[in-house]
Amino acid sequence: MSDQVKKPIQITETILRDAHQSLIATRMPTELMLPILDKMDKVGYHSIECWGGATFDASLRFLKEDPWDRLRKIKDGCPNTPLQMLFRGQNILGYRPYADDVVDYFVEKSIANGIDIIRIFDCLNDLRNLQRAVTATNNYKKKEGRGHAQVALSYTLGDAYTLEYWTKMAKNIEEMGADSICIKDMAGLLVPYKASELIKAMKEVTKLPIQLHTHYTSGVAGMTYLKAVEAGVDVIDCAISPFAMGTSQPATEVMVETFRGTEYDTGYDQNLLAEIADYFRPYRDECLANGLLNPKVMGVDIKTLLYQVPGGMLSNMVSQLKEQNAEDKYYDVLKEIPEVRKDLGEPPLVTPSSQIVGTQAVFNVLMGERYKMATKETKAVLRGEYGQTVKPMNQEVIDKVIPGEKRITCRPADLLENELDKLEAEMKEWKQQDEDVLSYALFPQVATDFFKYRQAQQEKVDLTHADTKNGAYPV
Repeated sequence: MSDQVKKPIQITETILRDAHQSLIATRMPTELMLPILDKMDKVGYHSIECWGGATFDASLRFLKEDPWDRLRKIKDGCPNTPLQMLFRGQNILGYRPYADDVVDYFVEKSIANGIDIIRIFDCLNDLRNLQRAVTATNNYKKKEGRGHAQVALSYTLGDAYTLEYWTKMAKNIEEMGADSICIKDMAGLLVPYKASELIKAMKEVTKLPIQLHTHYTSGVAGMTYLKAVEAGVDVIDCAISPFAMGTSQPATEVMVETFRGTEYDTGYDQNLLAEIADYFRPYRDECLANGLLNPKVMGVDIKTLLYQVPGGMLSNMVSQLKEQNAEDKYYDVLKEIPEVRKDLGEPPLVTPSSQIVGTQAVFNVLMGERYKMATKETKAVLRGEYGQTVKPMNQEVIDKVIPGEKRITCRPADLLENELDKLEAEMKEWKQQDEDVLSYALFPQVATDFFKYRQAQQEKVDLTHADTKNGAYPV
């Protein structure tokens, strides 16, 4: 190894976000994370992904936790390791486009509360929907010296997604002012030799660091990482072993061992990683015992490669068919998905486009006539409300579903007026911190329910303190 040029591969650890989002529906509570942070902070990770994606919604809705409080506590526990989040472009962490002032404020507060790297993606790879978040991150960095804008390309397959497409996107991302690029392979579609080809091609056109994110769903992810690293990728996303594999990421310890003694050696301490794995293992066993972790998501689903459908989308489709007593239509729907995707301009299948295409395919099959009934989301895609697709949409479908309606050709957020002041006025009775308005902006009803719960808990604590002062014992 002495005569080799060292190029250590860097790893982003996903256990605190995508690993548990993929395997146990984002249900890991903050209190479980805190005791292990000190050890995680000593590993030397490139970053720890711990926020964004579905964590925000799940914290408020299911765990009755303040996501901002979680972020601050993780930052306190990991002072030396950059923290990373996943950000849905103009949709932030919600399911609709937000006005620019909300995007700006969310970026500002995310970094102020502890986020270092913001990974920004758009379900259509429409860069216009990413520019504002990139600019907001750069503006904050100029002012405060912190913040890194990473633009993630949602990886997918199809006629439009050629090497030329990906390299052109990489050049455009550099021009946007991003700090790095992520290839976000949410369905595990990127196979080893294609990864090698893709990384090499992108490295020829951009100087930006390139990170690769994939899922083990189709069973090839570890091999894909190996070829990507050999081709020059800078960072890979991994999960500590108790919450790795299946619909999650390859295991951190396995990838560390793979590159040990080579020019790509991470230098991470396997004994320290083993301690972190030992910490999470009992929780994994508990999740298996209580049904939160379904053994089905731990296996390999080769259908992902055959039908190019992410695992989460497949399970969603199965439950929709079950509800309609139409499970026998499973393969008909699988055949219909690529047709609907083509009609809608061949978007990548990632939240929310995957749900939109999958649900419409189910409707088409159950109705026995294509687009006899279209969901409001399908109509929104056809109108251009989500942005521009890579290929043109099917004009016949447009004429059938939204006849005579005007279509949007500009950036959808250009049609939105600033909304922060209005949102602030709506929720001011609940406001205890500046960030509360952002929780409300993203999930008005869920956040309001949480604010009520928080207030009730605080009143309970106040009552207990009053009783204790009066010489009574709290029950």
